[in-house]
Amino acid sequence: MTARLADIAAQAGVSEATVSRVLNGKPGVASATRESVLAALDLLGYERPARLQKRSAGLVGLITPELENPIFPAFAQVICQALTRQGYTPVLATQTPGGSTEDELTGMLVERGVAGIIFISGLHADTSADTERYERLRGNGVPFVLINGFSPKVRAPFVSPDDRAAMRLAITHLASLGHRRIGLALGPARFVPVQRKIEGFLRGMEEELGVTAAEAQRQIEHSLYTLEGGQAAANALLARDCTAVICASDMMALGAIRAARQRGLSVPEDCSVIGFDDSPLIAFTDPPLTTIRQPVPAMGQAAVRALLEEVGGTPAPHSEFVFMPELVVRGSTATAPVIQQA
Repeated sequence: MTARLADIAAQAGVSEATVSRVLNGKPGVASATRESVLAALDLLGYERPARLQKRSAGLVGLITPELENPIFPAFAQVICQALTRQGYTPVLATQTPGGSTEDELTGMLVERGVAGIIFISGLHADTSADTERYERLRGNGVPFVLINGFSPKVRAPFVSPDDRAAMRLAITHLASLGHRRIGLALGPARFVPVQRKIEGFLRGMEEELGVTAAEAQRQIEHSLYTLEGGQAAANALLARDCTAVICASDMMALGAIRAARQRGLSVPEDCSVIGFDDSPLIAFTDPPLTTIRQPVPAMGQAAVRALLEEVGGTPAPHSEFVFMPELVVRGSTATAPVIQQA
């Protein structure tokens, strides 16, 4: 093995330690150096380790946490279309409750020799998750891009909506309608998009309405990104006399509308509701939902561009591409009830 390492190192013009790092899938080796070592392996007739065998130029993995929330199929459609136009074949891998985990799906895609992977709302967005899995993936020479959820610990391109600005848009709209008691319903606190939305909410409430951070904090409810989760969070907020509820997903917003109606309240006359995503078909709910639109087409195309640049040998920067969301006003928001305006 020592002679083999020496031969490969001499052929590639690098140190034996560098060859060892490449063969063992360790991070910290420049992509050009890694390619030199792999080329030396091929020239000398050595068989590459399975994880380092040539990747298919045609396959790109896309990992989503689920497909029940319409925002994920929307992202998948944009990304798959963009990949197909560039001559790649997308491989959609979806986590299911009690089924395959993100790590298992990643392993399966790597085994199939994908040219790269795009993660949507994955473990990278969870501040409690170990980011070492992404370093191992980079060590295996697999380029990847991460959508929704920035981590300074992961060296890769990120694509995100501006969650703080989104909250400001929602609060400005509701404040203009006379609302002062505004609630925020969102997912678990460990997720980066949730933390950013809270930051934007607290700042917006103070700047727009003069509500202190401590007071605004009491109008925040954490739940699940589901219809039932939105219903539970909205029930708690409506019990605190909130006349408007901003939700972190459209599914949660539909749950909030259900909660209001179960309490005998009318939306938007007694309670205004704002969603987040502008998922397909959400304009046709009853009432049509006011929501914050994630710029899915622009975000999906940016993710594909960043990934294919790296696949093509141009390392993408470790930076975050942030996209401005848009407030879409429909029928679920209206002037605050008169009692609130007094």
